[in-house]
Amino acid sequence: MSAWKFKVLSVVLSGGLLVGGSARSEVEIEYWQYFFDARVTAMEQLIGEFEAENPGIKVSMTHFPYADYRTKVAAAIPAGEGPDVVQLFYGWLNDYVAADLIQPLPNDAFPPGQIEAEFFPMVSAMREGDNYWALPTAVRSLALFYNTALFAEAGIDAPPQTLDELIETARALTKTDAAGNLTQVGITAGMNAQDHHWFREVLVRQFGGEPYLDDYTTVNYNSEAGVAAAEFYVGLANDHKVTAFGFMDEPQAAFKAGRAGMHIDGSFRIGSLNKTRGLKWGVAELPAGPNGTQSNYSSYWVNAITTKAEGEKYDAAVKFMQFVTSDNAMQVWLDVVGELPAKPSVGLTEANANDAVFGPFIRGLAYANTTKFANESAQRQILIDMVQRIDLEGQPAAESVAVAAEAEQKLLDEYYN
Repeated sequence: MSAWKFKVLSVVLSGGLLVGGSARSEVEIEYWQYFFDARVTAMEQLIGEFEAENPGIKVSMTHFPYADYRTKVAAAIPAGEGPDVVQLFYGWLNDYVAADLIQPLPNDAFPPGQIEAEFFPMVSAMREGDNYWALPTAVRSLALFYNTALFAEAGIDAPPQTLDELIETARALTKTDAAGNLTQVGITAGMNAQDHHWFREVLVRQFGGEPYLDDYTTVNYNSEAGVAAAEFYVGLANDHKVTAFGFMDEPQAAFKAGRAGMHIDGSFRIGSLNKTRGLKWGVAELPAGPNGTQSNYSSYWVNAITTKAEGEKYDAAVKFMQFVTSDNAMQVWLDVVGELPAKPSVGLTEANANDAVFGPFIRGLAYANTTKFANESAQRQILIDMVQRIDLEGQPAAESVAVAAEAEQKLLDEYYN
């Protein structure tokens, strides 16, 4: 065998490419996301498909517990380490841009006009000027989960379609012991879960208000609508006695244990409920408010290219971003994770939109609003405190709402200034 043929054979066997007489090894990029079992499984499948279509690129995935995730990302990228493509919560975008952790998506690969034509409108929060900084594979909305076995036991034929029906249904599902203590709640309650979204973007709007103004920089729920929403919400526990704050600590725990008839949660809960042995459940769109007003909340995690990605790694990262935001990737994410496709072309297919489980969430996207958080955990805590003042201290709802609005406005002013 000639020396030249031996060199070619060696390159082929080693997985390299012969370019200009020299071997070029495959490009390896890193992808980071927080650990959630179904998300990891879905991404492993997508990475396998991407590498099969792009044999010159290898994607290495790393994941961390949610509590450590932001700290790890913030430390790694400035040091020239860590991910080339990173997953982040949409509400963190401003922080990531300000810290120079991510770079805008190239317009030739991600034309803004095409994005706005193909994606659900809420992704526009990822645009600044002429560029998009990040895009989601999937989005989330809220819906009403209900325990079908408890419904049958109580003789309830269908989930409630209005807030008034919600109260009546919850009464029929509520159980107490001989001492009057709740043993089964009609509906879960807790701002520590998804109820703070239900309050802001659903109840406030259903009672005729708008939770924020000026692109979410001005708090606006200190209003008749905001007070009415707070009174309705806390009234589920204090007036109608169909729930209790802190029942079994976490709302989703009570529903999983079969101790709650109804539970409002996000589409991301589907995967874990499917794994809950013995639990029989269904899904319905959120009950409409007075005058039939429908509203919902939508959020999403996005993928972005980090400032670490340069040269051939950057080119590979762009290809990977195009792949994970494709129609095929969105269907995989729906099937494996239960999160909703970010494009109507996938979400609103007849099969998906009419699916018994996914359908209510997908249909809810048509009237959903996305809160632009400055600090979601802090803003959630403000509403937790608001409810506690009404529930435990007996403070009038109007006073507690006013305190919450003032505290949140101060937080927003400090953040945006």
